Amino acid sequence: MTLKDYFVDLHVHIGRTMYGSPVKITASNSLTLTNILYEASERKGLDMIGIIDGHVPEVQEELLKLMDRGEANPLEGGGIRYGQATLILGSEIEVYDENCKGPIHVLCFFETLEKMNQFTQWYQKRVKNYTLSSQRIYENAHNLQSKVKELDGLFIPAHIFTPFKSVYGKGVKESMTEILNPEQIDAVELGLSSDTSMADQISELHTFPFLTNSDAHSLKKMAREYQKIRMKAPVFHELRRALAFEDERTIEANYGMNPLLGKYYTTVCANCLQPSSFGEPCPNCGHSKVIKGVSERIRELADAKDTAPEPKRPPYIHQVPLEYLPKLGPKTLEKMLTNVGTEMYILHKATDRELLSVCSEHIVHMIKEMREGNLSLLAGGGGKYGRVRTD
Repeated sequence: MTLKDYFVDLHVHIGRTMYGSPVKITASNSLTLTNILYEASERKGLDMIGIIDGHVPEVQEELLKLMDRGEANPLEGGGIRYGQATLILGSEIEVYDENCKGPIHVLCFFETLEKMNQFTQWYQKRVKNYTLSSQRIYENAHNLQSKVKELDGLFIPAHIFTPFKSVYGKGVKESMTEILNPEQIDAVELGLSSDTSMADQISELHTFPFLTNSDAHSLKKMAREYQKIRMKAPVFHELRRALAFEDERTIEANYGMNPLLGKYYTTVCANCLQPSSFGEPCPNCGHSKVIKGVSERIRELADAKDTAPEPKRPPYIHQVPLEYLPKLGPKTLEKMLTNVGTEMYILHKATDRELLSVCSEHIVHMIKEMREGNLSLLAGGGGKYGRVRTD
């Protein structure tokens, strides 16, 4: 079997179970397991999707029903096939142990539903409500890592720079080794407000693969960030080998929003969201609370004299989700998905002729400018996303 390129997004939340029970409180009600799998396969064009609320019993029950009906099937090599996409089961967990300066989120992925269920049995004894997403675990981070590895899982710190609930946001003073065992980390997730060039200013990150995922709380936000991974097949074992750069398996490229579009890029006032200096009152409204931006936090931690680690990083390609493009409304986007192809096809392969059959020259021009990274942007901060400049 030859190596091929696959599009992968490993951070998607469940909003509700098939019974309507909440999982991720802040996520959309339409974000059910079945809806996610359909969206990933038929509309987004993803080859692999990581659902990080797989520990929830009602989510596992819905998956079993899909398998009983023959709509989902376990794969040799790990993962579960639905349509054109492979489901990788995972769990996002909040760690706040004796070594943390603040809470951090981590992602844990498992090869099979059986392994995921074994983890659930261990996990449910260490949280207050295991039917919800991103719960605080009353367990030392090292013990959590060891359990994940005991079950042959993958361990990945999540959105490592966001001001809240991340390793470098508030979790550590200087180094992730204050909390985590680096030998049991398979990759790190950058988050929406950073990219490779920013993260590689920190030398201890040079040894880890970088992932770029959506952290989707709604169907339309899926694949707003993702990666292209070279593997023999979209299965768990191949993903593990790609993260370890084994036998020519590799991350070929990260596709993410320009960090300016992330909602925590700039240091801003918590009250009026105007740019501010950390530790000083807001010059606009005088409010004392300021949210430190990812860009400023990385400057504080930067210690790398050489920002080109080995093996050489894959390119980080700045890409704007289609829904962010001005004047591209939902009706036009629906026409594109119906008549041209999946979102991955539109972003990477669709010709001018195909696009012009369903949208204006202006939108086609913006898609071409987006592919080349030439769109002008306004920075986000304090929980407010940046946007594409229209003037």
